[in-house]
Amino acid sequence: MIRALWSGATGMKAQGRNIDVIANNLANVNTSGFKKSKALFADLQYEQISAPGLSVNTGVANPTGIEVGHGVKNSAVIKIFSQGEVEVTDRPLDLQIDGAGFFKVTDQTNGEFYTRNGSFTVNNDGNIVTTDGLVLDGAGTVPAETKNITVGQDGTISTIDGNNQANVIGQIQVFTFNNPSGLSSRKGSTLYEETPASGAPVGNVPNQNGVASITSGMLEASNVQAVEEMVGMIKAQRAYELNSRSITTADQMLQEINNLKR
Repeated sequence: MIRALWSGATGMKAQGRNIDVIANNLANVNTSGFKKSKALFADLQYEQISAPGLSVNTGVANPTGIEVGHGVKNSAVIKIFSQGEVEVTDRPLDLQIDGAGFFKVTDQTNGEFYTRNGSFTVNNDGNIVTTDGLVLDGAGTVPAETKNITVGQDGTISTIDGNNQANVIGQIQVFTFNNPSGLSSRKGSTLYEETPASGAPVGNVPNQNGVASITSGMLEASNVQAVEEMVGMIKAQRAYELNSRSITTADQMLQEINNLKR
């Protein structure tokens, strides 16, 4: 029964983290380029009271053993990189990746990050940047006299100057990873960092050889489905309540044992 108390406690802790993950998904239901997370679970080590195959009589072996687990743990929280819905904005620097891959952006210290949030703008230096000021890799510099900017499906950035002359100023690449779920999202802002688990990024020209294309004037919305998350939250809440009840039941049984001594 003491084991039941601790097993129930591990279940409450694991489901509490599950609720945290679901709550973060719901909080970002309207965040462009956001990718939902999912909590995974694994059972803890078992105590072997009787080993399978143990001889119980001459020539007779026990077909099964007795093993009692110690509860559950959160084994991982993974990102799910399914495509989000498309929002039409008609802004030339709102970019959507149609397929797998990420935009590469850099900060003031040349730190490299990857994102699916394609909401970009031009800063006072002529750089194409995110809303947090990170520079889009390969975008080039927009001349001061630019009247119009276009981005092709192959990532080519062109401008129209004051003399109505077209100029190619940059080439955006789409970066992929062998294991995108291994990327770190600790910085937030829909930015991901390379880790040993994700593998090295591979840059490719969009819309060529099966690489994802880029669409201008559109944004990828969050891939969070509110109804699915609410169902998941109800299931997690019920699991939390059941684990809490197992602790209460074990406590009542211990109380009955104590009463027998009186």
